[in-house]
Amino acid sequence: MMQDERATFPIRSAPDPGPAALHALPVQFTPLIGREQDAAAICTLLQRPEVRLLTLVGTGGVGKTRLAIQVAQQMREHLANGVCFVGLAAVSDSALVIAALAQEFGIQETGAHTLFDQVKASLHEKHCLLLLDNFEQVLDAAPLLEELLAACPSLKILVTSRAVLHLRAAYTFPVSPLALPDLIHLPEGNTLAAYGAVALFVERAQARLPTFQLTQENARAIAELCARLDGLPLAIELAAGRITLLPPLALLARLSQRLQLLTGGARTLPARQQTLRNTLQWSYDLLTAQEQRLFRCFCVFVGGFTLEGAEAVSKLSYETEREAVSTLDVVGALLEKSFLLQGKQEGEEPRLVMLETIREYGLETLAASGEMEAVRQAHALYYLALAEEAESTLEGPQEAVWLKRLEREHDNLRAALRWSLDRGEAGQGTGDGGEMALRFGVALRRFWNIRGHWSEGRTFLERTLAASEGIVSAVRAKALTAAASFAAYQSDMDRGEALCQESLVQSRERGDTAGTAFTLYLLSGLAWTRGELATARTLMEESLALSKEVGNTVDIASYLHYLAEVAYEQGEYAKALALFEESLALDRQLGNARGIALSLLGVARTLFVSQGEPATVRSLLEESLAISRELGDKIGIAYGLSLSGLVVLQQGDTSTACRLAEESLALSRESGDPYSTALVLAILARVEARQGDHAAAHAHYEQGLAHARKIGYKLHIPFFLDGLANLLATQGAPVRAARLWGAAETLRESMGVPIWPVERAAYERAVERVRAHLGEKIFAAAWAEGRTMTLEQALTAQGLVTLPQPLPTAPSSTPPARPVTTYPDGLTAREVEVLRLVAMGLTNIQIAEKLIISQRTVSTHVSSIFRKLGVMSRSGATRYAMEHHLV
Repeated sequence: MMQDERATFPIRSAPDPGPAALHALPVQFTPLIGREQDAAAICTLLQRPEVRLLTLVGTGGVGKTRLAIQVAQQMREHLANGVCFVGLAAVSDSALVIAALAQEFGIQETGAHTLFDQVKASLHEKHCLLLLDNFEQVLDAAPLLEELLAACPSLKILVTSRAVLHLRAAYTFPVSPLALPDLIHLPEGNTLAAYGAVALFVERAQARLPTFQLTQENARAIAELCARLDGLPLAIELAAGRITLLPPLALLARLSQRLQLLTGGARTLPARQQTLRNTLQWSYDLLTAQEQRLFRCFCVFVGGFTLEGAEAVSKLSYETEREAVSTLDVVGALLEKSFLLQGKQEGEEPRLVMLETIREYGLETLAASGEMEAVRQAHALYYLALAEEAESTLEGPQEAVWLKRLEREHDNLRAALRWSLDRGEAGQGTGDGGEMALRFGVALRRFWNIRGHWSEGRTFLERTLAASEGIVSAVRAKALTAAASFAAYQSDMDRGEALCQESLVQSRERGDTAGTAFTLYLLSGLAWTRGELATARTLMEESLALSKEVGNTVDIASYLHYLAEVAYEQGEYAKALALFEESLALDRQLGNARGIALSLLGVARTLFVSQGEPATVRSLLEESLAISRELGDKIGIAYGLSLSGLVVLQQGDTSTACRLAEESLALSRESGDPYSTALVLAILARVEARQGDHAAAHAHYEQGLAHARKIGYKLHIPFFLDGLANLLATQGAPVRAARLWGAAETLRESMGVPIWPVERAAYERAVERVRAHLGEKIFAAAWAEGRTMTLEQALTAQGLVTLPQPLPTAPSSTPPARPVTTYPDGLTAREVEVLRLVAMGLTNIQIAEKLIISQRTVSTHVSSIFRKLGVMSRSGATRYAMEHHLV
């Protein structure tokens, strides 16, 4: 019989007659927002017969009490004797918990029975829910709850606590912050208001300012505000309380001092809930001294950390302490007490996360403790060791693993970099911040390079070098070359040259053969970019010889690769292939994934331009792209996609070529690589010319040419000139086409760069058509004039010129140019295609799948569309599409 009663416990009706019902719950004057699913889930749990003790666990201000009261209200109809609320916030002695219960039930202590026995007797027959609020400060009383449950078979207990109870009977329900929107893909209108955090802010703001509304203008500020407040209901309510004085954007600007800003809670609230600082102070005071100390220590981490990092930094911070610190135990305690959260798994260990609101409070306590400098130094030392360990692996088989690890720790690395740089700039000794900053810059060079963080790396290195001016050391010489490489990547050739020359002098003075070789390699790259291929080759050969002298296999593989690049540019394709293959073999031996990807790309490109086997080229490109994607190497991916676009264009697939070129261009611009950007613009222009979109092709040729000239990358300029000449020829400007061909020929001859064999037949056909149209005399004069012109003269007034009769097109496999289609407001054909799908209601993910392009490319198109149309939402873009009959 008892088994049947327990099975039907949650919904049985009240016995008749029965004990008096309890309905002691605090009155709530505001609706519960964003917790509907949580409340339903908790009610479902409480209706299970085996769940008799349930703890709602979460950080201070997350809304545990409000949620528990809502659950109790919803559960009353299932409980014959109702619910009872017992607040324990004012009870700091575990021995007084029973007295608090007795007081709530109106029980007076008698001499015959203990107070606890009387409480058990009072609840023995009651079919009710007991809600115990703020149990975290009386955790020692937790065993009494099991005893109470054992004595009262129809009783259920719901507890709110910032710490778990550690009882056999206890079930735990973690209360998370309110749902937040994705700031990268911000939803619109009603969809945004459906997120709990946003809905709470708007509701509480309207309570203070009835005219307040969520609008298109303030939506992003509100969403960012809620995200910066970690979705904590108390913080959001306090922020909304400031709305009469500060609009959302102004509130957001002041969040760097959130603890000063978020005050002024309702006077009827407990003091601990009237300011955010009071709430956090309440929780902090409940920690043990050891837990408080390590909590302060962990606040120095940014964006999460590993258990290994926690142990290392705490040990370095408190290594002089006599008391042994068990970091593992303290981390467990802080997790249980909601000061830490468990993030995604990293290998065998979880990543630990701290809400930014809690972290800001912790940093205040860290500063007040006088430990800030020691803890920051420990943090920087740990991440310097991590960066230097990674440096030695980033050209081996663990490259992808370490790149991902460094990316995960990027925020921590930046914090450590700033601290070391501040110490160095303050002149606190090269043995401290100055030397450490130089070591950081050297260790992270390859990571910054692969992941495209060029500006970040260059800025840090330049400031570090300025702070260490006059110091001669091995690490500073390496920092000079690292800074030089980033200057070169960003086409600041003069600065790159100056840094290289300073490093070269220091390396040779110290007899640093490897350092000398690397500096010569960089100088070779600068010469190559300027089109001085003979000089580039001489420097690269010297660099390779020095590397072989010291037996540095990693550098040998790299220098062989770039020597192959020089041979490729000079048209020595057999030699280039041999050098690429030699470099590839060494990279495979080393397990250097990025080196393998780049060498595969080099082999594929050489085979393609020298008319090698297309199937082999495609296979090599696929392997190279797969490795680059695994590494997250945006530049490698961009080059692979651009070459793939050229290959499929050669085969007549203009649609796929266009998609690949656009995706490559988006990645090139995102990574900030000026060289790949220039190349891809030329490829995209060529694709558009084949598709008949001559205006777009001309615009992209001009953009690419201007870009190449700006960065001083002469090697690409003939490619643009030939493309423009072809376009002018088909558009009826044969004289100007002949001049540009003549100018391109002179430039190629000066650099020793031939026309690609794969392009030569088409090039000669185009030239012959113009020659036939103009006649030999006019053609030769125009060609000769172009050869003597400066580049500026050749490009003067290069806009399209339409003659009455365009040149006849000789029969070929090239499809005829289709009529140019123009669209309003400067939209391109692809942007119109994306706009139509947006108007049909497709998401970015769905558009990417339909057009077979990346989500990032779709986002780039959507942003461009919004900018050109002057709209800020998909609904605005949809209206535009309908008004202009594009759908």
